Amino acid sequence: MVSDNSEQMANTLLLKNRNSDVKVQIVPMQAKTLTHLPKRPKVDLAFSDLSYTVIQGSKPKTILKDVGGHFRSGELTAIMGPSGAGKSTLLNILTGYKTEGMKGQILMNDSPRDISRFRKLSAYIMQDNQLHGNLTVDEAMNVAAKLKIGSKSRTEKEKIINEILDTLGLIDHRRTMTSGLSGGQKKRMSIALELVSNPPVMFFDEPTSGLDSSSCFQCISLLKTLAAGGRTIICTIHQPSARLFEMFDQLYTLADGYCVYQGSTKQLVPFLGTLGLQCPSYHNPASYIIEVACGEYGNHIRKLENAIGNGKNDIRDGMAFPDLKAVEGLNNTNEWNNGNGNINPPVYGFNENIAVDKKIEKSVAPIANEKENATVETTLLDEVVPKNQPRYGNSEFQQFFIILKRALLFSRRDWTLMYLRLFAHILVGILIGALYFKIGNDGGKVLSNLGFLFFNMLFLMYTSMTITILSFPLEMPVLLKEHFNRWYSLKSYYLAITISDIPFQTVCCVLYVTIVYFMTSQPMDSARYGMFLLACLLVSFVAQSVGLVVGAAMNVQNGVFLAPVMSVPFLLFSGFFVSFDAIPIYLRWITYLSYIRYGFEGTALATYGFNRTKLECNQAYCHFKDPSTTLEELDMQNSQYSLDIIALVVIFLILRIAAFLFLRWKLRSNH
Repeated sequence: MVSDNSEQMANTLLLKNRNSDVKVQIVPMQAKTLTHLPKRPKVDLAFSDLSYTVIQGSKPKTILKDVGGHFRSGELTAIMGPSGAGKSTLLNILTGYKTEGMKGQILMNDSPRDISRFRKLSAYIMQDNQLHGNLTVDEAMNVAAKLKIGSKSRTEKEKIINEILDTLGLIDHRRTMTSGLSGGQKKRMSIALELVSNPPVMFFDEPTSGLDSSSCFQCISLLKTLAAGGRTIICTIHQPSARLFEMFDQLYTLADGYCVYQGSTKQLVPFLGTLGLQCPSYHNPASYIIEVACGEYGNHIRKLENAIGNGKNDIRDGMAFPDLKAVEGLNNTNEWNNGNGNINPPVYGFNENIAVDKKIEKSVAPIANEKENATVETTLLDEVVPKNQPRYGNSEFQQFFIILKRALLFSRRDWTLMYLRLFAHILVGILIGALYFKIGNDGGKVLSNLGFLFFNMLFLMYTSMTITILSFPLEMPVLLKEHFNRWYSLKSYYLAITISDIPFQTVCCVLYVTIVYFMTSQPMDSARYGMFLLACLLVSFVAQSVGLVVGAAMNVQNGVFLAPVMSVPFLLFSGFFVSFDAIPIYLRWITYLSYIRYGFEGTALATYGFNRTKLECNQAYCHFKDPSTTLEELDMQNSQYSLDIIALVVIFLILRIAAFLFLRWKLRSNH
């Protein structure tokens, strides 16, 4: 077990026999405290009249219907409800992940929430464990520490990392790749990465999803420990076991977009009893409230919603329940009739140790009257989190180098991205070199050599484009999580990712071009070789940029299909299949957009241009013996190599900017 210490009990024994009872008091072990983490203020979160509407087809659908609520620091809160009740929607709105379509007020320590400041104080751990599988636990933690608390010294960061890993039971897995962790360990690893900056508010979307019962208990025990440290811990959970349910301090239940219960988990069954809903003693209260919300015992949603004020009221321990007749909207006594014409009296079952004081006039604590219970005043929040606080834990310049170093490490460890790509370029280079062996200086095989030049463009385009389409979308879930939790800016990330793959792509392209250039006996001139290589490199970089645009704009499945289809016009108007003069005027504009055309033209000019001497020829008549004849047939006699290079550079820059804009749009559309 990990730091489930809050739930681990000291040795407890209750021995009974006929003559005597021997009792040993149960004493919980003290949870480990995280003493080295940055000091952060405690934050209470409240909301009122919160609604959320989406457009489905042509009709609006309201998912949340003017709900209210109050989540306190130091408490572990569960948001429950049937499927479609609005649990994840509420969590996404509270985190700031979704803002469009939302109406209502959200308060942070009794003041209107500033979303920018709130994002600096909160962390959102999503349902899927979005981790970089090519990093060890220690490497991932060090990257998180550098990005989130860059102002700390190296020694301080090391202390924080060691303390977190020790508390979360990962200290013995520091050298383990995150891809090799178990499901429960990955969940704890996701928490550990966000704990580096010690956010006072932490949101969890289905933290027990996919875990066995033991791992579930460990996970909730960990959340309980974090809450005991003064944090506000809020999580959605589908249907916990009775054992897990008892570990939550507060329950917030939704049904059909309404709040049907808010308060202590211990008061749930007594509260339902006052409304004539008796939970059997053998039944899990969490399952029972879900069954009630689903309508298995009749339609009680409006009754519950009115009793709890749609989240305005909060059932706390030590408070009595409302007089049934005083509950607004429950004047129809038929709802309370037990079948004999009598009103069902309140029942306070559930646990004989729960004492309910019926003399207390007010049974619920309205959120509006709880300002005196706020742990931290807004003034303290202003002192700890000044309004001009930096958006990120490190400068964008430092972020760039940290992410670049991480990306280079990814590439080195990624078999597909690095070694398989390198092997493919070498293998295909040898194969093409053998197929077109020594034809570059043969005047009788010029057409075959032009086919070789075009194939170079085709091969470099597809390899560069496809590898990016396959790899870049896989980064999106991690990017969404890290960018949302303020690890780094999008500009720093994109620049680092863009630059990180250029060295590997350059190496692959240089190896391929060198092999085919000399095996096919192209002009043995260093200047011509350099021009040939430059044109090929730029084509591969532009194709990589196309892959970035497609990868940023769509998923892998759509990208793999659409990218080759979108490349067909570039190939048709490259100048190889149809010369420029033969293209209809109304379609010639496409040739100016074809980067394949500029690459093909550049390599053709490097091979046959610049006053190259006549080619060797063993035939009686060689039409293409003079290289200028080849350029005339291709309609390239007036073309300029420098313009081809400039065009490729311009297209490269435009596509890189377009990929960034698509990426920014995708991030915003997901929030």
